[in-house]
Amino acid sequence: MNANAAVLSGTGSSTRTPAATAVTSTGLPISRRRSERRWIRKALVFVTCAVLIDALFGDRGLVESIRARHAYRQAEAGIARLKQENAGLREQIRRLREDPEAIEAIARQDLGLMRPGEILVIVKDVK
Repeated sequence: MNANAAVLSGTGSSTRTPAATAVTSTGLPISRRRSERRWIRKALVFVTCAVLIDALFGDRGLVESIRARHAYRQAEAGIARLKQENAGLREQIRRLREDPEAIEAIARQDLGLMRPGEILVIVKDVK
């Protein structure tokens, strides 16, 4: 009779009770197998939490994805604004090359030039 059978039948030199020394088919005591299962569950919970936290807050996590999308939208808006500004500048260049009245308007506005015979009137605010 082997040691496990002697423990189960209560005939042997061991003073343990049969329930305390019951063994599984793998030869491990039941209490030890339960503690191993608890350890495995705790390890799985820990790994799951670590993966979840990394998925939320890691380098490529949810929070970083939201930030990247926001930055992308801001960049798109900036590009659209710059394209619109470029189109306006191109139109201004075209007018300055082709329209003499546009050149005259800018010369009057920016340089303060006048045509011969015009009178300059300066109005000052009195406060």
